[in-house]
Amino acid sequence: QFLKQLGIHPDWQFVDVYGMEPELLSMVPRPVCAVLLLFPITEKYETFRTEEEERIKAKGQDVKSSVYFMKQTINNACGTIGLIHAIANNRDKMNFETNSSLKKFLEDSLSMTPEERAKYLETYEAIRVTHESSAHEGQTEAPSIDEKVDLHFIALVNVGGHLYELGGQKPFPINHGETSDDSFLEDAIEVCKKFMERDPEELRFNAIALSAA
Repeated sequence: QFLKQLGIHPDWQFVDVYGMEPELLSMVPRPVCAVLLLFPITEKYETFRTEEEERIKAKGQDVKSSVYFMKQTINNACGTIGLIHAIANNRDKMNFETNSSLKKFLEDSLSMTPEERAKYLETYEAIRVTHESSAHEGQTEAPSIDEKVDLHFIALVNVGGHLYELGGQKPFPINHGETSDDSFLEDAIEVCKKFMERDPEELRFNAIALSAA
């Protein structure tokens, strides 16, 4: 529904990933071009995130210039940012309606920095309104913009044969190594498993895949 409102033809869909085991992954329609992971922000996660950032800053990493990455400056918009990351890095596979608000946003923001994209989204009424209306259609009540939420979305995408983790609260994309169209779902799920292993007593994890309809 959300994709349709943003002017994307329904040849791609978001589907739930019911479990990380091979037989449950085999139920996910292929190809998969992105995975969104919803996870809790806990003390263990924050400790890991700080260490990971320091390590990458010290060692450096290879990030292709074609990776579309944006920062998050709007509270509680990590789901929208995750969706933009998923679509933006697969825009060559998407069929947009001519008047698609998301297509216009991506075209306008392609040459911007991650910070400029965040600022542009703040002023971009069409996507924000769509996000808020679709959030209120869900089973659970959407949090208000100012409410403190301890859950966060990241997007996992394949750009140029590398698996990138994109989260608007991080300073940069994170390169998780090589992947391919065929192995992408399994590779992305391995990254999701690491999030879960860091917080074994936590149950609030949820993965959805952007799959061919």
